[in-house]
Amino acid sequence: MGPQARAVFSLLFLLQVLAEPAENPDFHLAGDYLLGGLFTLHANVKGIVHLNFLQVPKCKEYETKVLGYNILQAMRFAVEEINNHSSLLPGVRLGYEMVDVCYISNNVQPVLYFLSQKDYFLPIQEDYSHYVPRVVAIIGPDNSESTMTVAHFLSLFLLPQITYSAISDELRDKLLFPAVLRTVPGADHQIEAMVQLMLHFRWNWIIVLISSDDYGRENSQLLRQRLASNDICIAFQEALPTPQPSQVVTPQERKRLEAIVDKLQQSSARVVVVFSPDLVLSNFFQEVLRRNFTGVVWIASESWAINPVLYNLTELRHTGTFLGITTQSVPIPGFSEFRMRRTQARPPASNRTSLEATCNQECDTCAHTTASFNTILTLSGERVVYNVYSAVYAVAHALHSLLGCSQTNCRKRVVYPWRLLQEIKKVNFTLLGHRVFFNQEGDLPMPLEVVQWQWDLSQNPFQSVAFYYPTERQLKGIRKVSWHTPNDTIPVSTCSKDCQPGQKKKAVGIHPCCFECLDCLPGTFLNATADEFECQPCPSDKWSHRKDTSCFKRQLAFLKWQEVPTILVTILAALGFLSILAILVIFGRHFQTPIVRSAGGPMCFLMLAPLLVAYMMVPVYVGPPTVATCLCRQTLFTLCFTVCISCIAVRSFQIICIFKMASRFPRAYAYWVRYHGSYVFVALMAALKVVIVAVSLLVTNTSPTAHVDPDDPKIMILSCNPNYHKGMLFNTSLDLLLSMMAFSFAYMGKGLPTNYNEAKFITFCMTFYFISSVSLCTFMSVYEGVLVSILDLLVIVLNLLGISLGYFGPKCYMILFHPERNTPAYFNSVIQGYTMGRD
Repeated sequence: MGPQARAVFSLLFLLQVLAEPAENPDFHLAGDYLLGGLFTLHANVKGIVHLNFLQVPKCKEYETKVLGYNILQAMRFAVEEINNHSSLLPGVRLGYEMVDVCYISNNVQPVLYFLSQKDYFLPIQEDYSHYVPRVVAIIGPDNSESTMTVAHFLSLFLLPQITYSAISDELRDKLLFPAVLRTVPGADHQIEAMVQLMLHFRWNWIIVLISSDDYGRENSQLLRQRLASNDICIAFQEALPTPQPSQVVTPQERKRLEAIVDKLQQSSARVVVVFSPDLVLSNFFQEVLRRNFTGVVWIASESWAINPVLYNLTELRHTGTFLGITTQSVPIPGFSEFRMRRTQARPPASNRTSLEATCNQECDTCAHTTASFNTILTLSGERVVYNVYSAVYAVAHALHSLLGCSQTNCRKRVVYPWRLLQEIKKVNFTLLGHRVFFNQEGDLPMPLEVVQWQWDLSQNPFQSVAFYYPTERQLKGIRKVSWHTPNDTIPVSTCSKDCQPGQKKKAVGIHPCCFECLDCLPGTFLNATADEFECQPCPSDKWSHRKDTSCFKRQLAFLKWQEVPTILVTILAALGFLSILAILVIFGRHFQTPIVRSAGGPMCFLMLAPLLVAYMMVPVYVGPPTVATCLCRQTLFTLCFTVCISCIAVRSFQIICIFKMASRFPRAYAYWVRYHGSYVFVALMAALKVVIVAVSLLVTNTSPTAHVDPDDPKIMILSCNPNYHKGMLFNTSLDLLLSMMAFSFAYMGKGLPTNYNEAKFITFCMTFYFISSVSLCTFMSVYEGVLVSILDLLVIVLNLLGISLGYFGPKCYMILFHPERNTPAYFNSVIQGYTMGRD
C-alpha cells in the first residue's frame, strides 16, 4: 500500500469509524448547494482530555453556550429566508451542515468532513481546481484560534470561509489565509475603540486582565502598543487562572484569584480592561463579589461584552460600571420568533442516511437554555446574529452571480470553491439598511458599538452609548453613561492629578502617567500640546512669569524724549550749545585782543567748532538706536572730542614752550613756530583717531541690538551692539592720554603770569574728564542696564560743558567784565613783573 493510499484510508477511518450517527434537523438541511457551519454550542476552556485518545470529544458533555446556539439559529433563519425568497437564487435550494466545535476542541474532524465528498473520500491530488467538496463555503468558527486551524485546511482548497467573530489581525494576511473573510472588524478596531473611549473620559491609569491563551496575550500586546502613543499607562497586568472543566475552584485557583483581587483593591486605577473568553470570567467575578470589590469601570472585550450568562449575575451591578465593545445592533425582522420555534423533526433526506451523519450535531439542552434567556436575547438586539446573517447572504449573492441567475431561474452547475471565493470578494449589496462588501483585507467594515450593561429588564440590557466607525477610525455619538458613582460623576482613573496650567510634569517611577507637578520658572512657559514634561524657554524678545502658559513681549527700554533724565540732559546740552555760540560771537568780536590771542587765537575756533558739532550729536543718543545713530556715536562724536582735547593739550604745551623752553631750545622753538607745530600735532592726533575708529568699526558691529535688563527681565534694553562699549573703551584711550598730557603741561606752568596761566582751568577740565571717563568705563563694564545710556549721555554733556565753560568761561568773563585787563599795556606789565621776579 502506497503512502497516498494509506493517507486516504486514514481519512476514511477518521470520518467513518469516529462518526456518531445523529439526526437533528437543527444541524442539517438538504439542498442543491450546502453551506458548512461551525459554531460553539458547548464550551470547555480546558477541553484537552480528548487529546489522550483517538476520538472526537463529546461536546454535549460541556457547558452550554447560549450565544452559540443563538447564532446557529441565525444561519438556519438566513438559509430558510433565502430559500423562500423569489428574487435571490430562484429555483435553487440552499442547504447546510452544521457542527458543534465546542470552542477549540473539535475543529479538524468537521473540516475534513466538509472537505470530503459524499462518499467520505478526500483524495490526494496535484490539482484541486476541479475538486468539489461537500460544502461550497463555511460560516465560522467564532474564535481566532479555531478559525486559523480551520483556515490552514481550507486555504489548500481555496474554500471560502467567513468568520463572524474572530478578530485576530493575523487573519488579514492573505498569503497565509487567502480564503478567510470576516463580517466583524478586526482587533485593531476593537482596541482603537477602547483607547478612544479612555481618552474621551480622560482615563490614563488602567489595569489589564487577560486570559492565559493567545487571545489574551495578543490583544493585550495590541493594547500596549496603542496606549504607548497616547500617554495611557497600565498600572499592572495579570493573567486570570484557567478554570477546571467542572468549574470547581481549586485551592491554587482560589489563591491566585484572591491575589489578583487584592491587587485590584490596592491599586489607584479605577478602570479594568478584560481580554478573556467568558468561561474564564465566571470564577473571577464570583471572587470579586465575595470580596465586595466595587467602584471600578469594567471594559469588556467583544468576547464577553454581551454575554447573557455573566449578565445574569445581577449582583455585578454593585461592582461598578460595565462597558463593552461589540458589533452594531441590526434588528432582523422575524428572527426572535424563529429562534423560539420548535424544530420539526424531519425524515432523513433522500441523499443522506443516518450513517452519513457526523458527530457533535446534537444539543439536547440548547433550546431550553435559549428559552430561559429569550428576554435578554430579544432586548439586546441580536448583535452577533447579523454577522452570521450577512455572511450567509454574501455567499448567496456570490452564488447568484456565479450561476448567472435571472429573476426567475438559475443555471444549476458545478460550483468550484475558488470561483465562488472570487465572487464573494466582489459582492456589494444592501442588507437591512447596511452595505455588505469586503475590503482588500477581507473584512466587512461594520460599525462597532460601546454598550453599557443595564439591569433594568424593561429595556435593552446592553444599552448603546457610543459608535465606532472603522472606515473613519473614529468614536462618535458618545451619550450619557450611568456611572456607578456618587452623584453620577465620571470615575477618575489617573495615577497623578492633572497639573495646573503652567506646571510641567516630572515623571515619578517608570510610568509617564505618574508624575509630580513643578512650576515653570520665569522666562519659560508650558506648551502642553508640544511637551508636558519640559518648560519651553521664551524667545529672546519675550518673557513670562512663573506658571505662565505663554510669553509676553518684553517692554522696550531706551532714552525717550519725554523722560525726566532726558529732558534735563537735553536742557544742559542746549545751554552748552548756546554758550558755544556766545563764545564764538565774543571771541569773533574781540579776536585781536590780547586775551583771545593768549588763549590760542585761531586755534580757539578750532576748539569751538568741534564742541559745537559735539553738542549737535546729543540727539543721536535719544530714541531707538539705529545703525546711523550708533555710527555717529562711535565716529563723529569721539572724533570731535579728540580734536578738542588735542587742542587743549597742545595749547598747554605751547604756553610752556613760550615761557620756559624758547630760551633754552631756541632752534626747536623756531621750527615749532615756522612749521605750525600746534596745528600739525592736532592733525596727527585727528588722523590717529580716524585710524583707531576705523579699526574699531572693522572689529565691532555698529548694528543696534536688544539685551535684557539685568535688574528687570521684563524689560528689553535697546542699545547699540554690546561690542560698541568695547570699541568706545578703545577709542577713549587716546582721549585719556591727551587729557593726561594736558594736565601735566598745565601743572608745569602753574608759576606763569596770571593772564597766561590757564593751568587751574585746564587742570579742572582734564581732571573732571579723566575721572568721569574712568568712572563711566568702570560702570559700563559691570552694569548693562538702561542707566548706562543715561550716564553715557550725561557724562558727555558734562565734559563738553566742562571744556566750554571751564576753559573759555573765565576768558569771556575777563573780556566782558574787565576790559581794562584786555590791553597790550596790561599784558606787558604783567610779563615784565614775571621776568623781574624770576631775576
